Amino acid sequence: MPDGGAPAYDVRAFGATGDGRTLDTGAINRAIEAAATAGGGTVYFPAGTYASHSIRLRSHIALYLGPGATLLAADPPPEGTPGGYDAPEPNAFDQYQDFGHSHWHNSLIWGENLEDVSILGPGKIVGRGLSRGFGRQDPMPDEPQLPWPPELPPLKPGDPRPGPFGLPDARDALPAGVGNKAIALKNCRGVLLRDFTIFHGGHFGILATGVDHFTLDNLKIDTNRDGIDIDCCRNVRVSNCMVNSPNDDGLCLKSSYGLGEARATENVTIANCQLSGFEEGTLLDGTCRKRPPPRGPVGRIKFGTEANGGFKNITITNCVFTYSLGLALEEVDGGMMEDVTITNLAMRDVMNAPIFIRLGARLRGPNHPPVGTARRILISNVVASGVPFFHGILISGIPGHTVDDVTLSNILIQYQGGGTAEQAARVVPELERDYPEPWNFGILSAYGLFARHVRGLNVRDVRFELLQDDRRPAVILDDVAGADFDHFQAPPGAGVPVMVLKQVSGLDVRHSPGLPDTRRDQLVAEERL
Repeated sequence: MPDGGAPAYDVRAFGATGDGRTLDTGAINRAIEAAATAGGGTVYFPAGTYASHSIRLRSHIALYLGPGATLLAADPPPEGTPGGYDAPEPNAFDQYQDFGHSHWHNSLIWGENLEDVSILGPGKIVGRGLSRGFGRQDPMPDEPQLPWPPELPPLKPGDPRPGPFGLPDARDALPAGVGNKAIALKNCRGVLLRDFTIFHGGHFGILATGVDHFTLDNLKIDTNRDGIDIDCCRNVRVSNCMVNSPNDDGLCLKSSYGLGEARATENVTIANCQLSGFEEGTLLDGTCRKRPPPRGPVGRIKFGTEANGGFKNITITNCVFTYSLGLALEEVDGGMMEDVTITNLAMRDVMNAPIFIRLGARLRGPNHPPVGTARRILISNVVASGVPFFHGILISGIPGHTVDDVTLSNILIQYQGGGTAEQAARVVPELERDYPEPWNFGILSAYGLFARHVRGLNVRDVRFELLQDDRRPAVILDDVAGADFDHFQAPPGAGVPVMVLKQVSGLDVRHSPGLPDTRRDQLVAEERL
């Protein structure tokens, strides 16, 4: 039984069987209601497997999954049959984010407008009956797999007419009775998630939207789409979590329009977490199997893509990326991304840009919002190895809208190299309104750092290494004002410049082997160093 003075409500006392076959939904919800009626308490799951559909949280309740306890997302009923998971509630703002981000009730565990709520371990949640967003249910890792990404059927007559951004899209909507999230929380306050495991969590292992004073600690998540999405939340602490997500993002900050307002995600700390993209289930069983080509890993820490409200006052420290994608900071929907500090990252075998900072103009929100901002971003103490030649560090605003005041310091990146002269001459597209993803830009024309539409770039004690010769420059600066390079090292290929300048002003290079100490106060249309 859990420690503490609050009374415990054993779900077996309310009729739960824990046999993994009988639906225990009613018994679990009766235990929660009894605890809520008494003013609060702990709903206790002793050892056993509890098959369930939607569990409705109440204020002042803790769910405690004891040693040996598994909460199993039951299969949805056959199509056309009533019952199953709670229906997705209506959302008048579903034109601005996908189906998964627009609904919360169609989940294994959900709560709305609550306070003082906890879900505690050491037991686990297994989302066997959940959908990852396409079809009623998804196979477990040891079952025959469906194609990924899925082939979407065409829209049919009578399907809801999508808005200006193609949403809502009837092809990714799910009917009543089908669940697509392990845990979903909306407009809650004072939430603690600690010590449990999620395996095969559906579209989201955890989706929290508008949750304030939110703590996530010592979670293990091994899942088939997003691990943790923190959307429009304030005063959040994430620590000591392991997230493996081969098909989608691992730990993702978002600020969607799902609540009907542009609400920032702010005052967030992320510390001591591990991200990976191994085959689903192999983090938990310890084998950590890499996915065979052409499908590589996903999984990473990301800001965006939903970014209407922006991201403010965020700190990330002491995190490990293994066989994953890199760090991505994306503001493309009109919000403000500002005051971000990131330090002490170790990356091995990241499959695209180890650092990606993007200000774009997708602007998926009502009333044609203006382009947002990305500014005051400090990234330090990063080491990365096994980085392929496609992408180095990529920092990009758009014409007329710059990424401002970025500092990169104490960084060592080992690139595989092998880029060609033809790739060096390639024009990297702007993609102002596209989905922000490094893959979309194609192979970059610089192997180490490509910075475009940036104002205030400080690069200090940064070193690039190459495992084989590369015919591209280490650095390309394009429409950059105020660039300061101090103790920068990057090996050039034979006859290849270290740095290429295009429309650059206010450049200062010092103490950088292979580069002359240089100052350029006036605009430089084009120069090679």
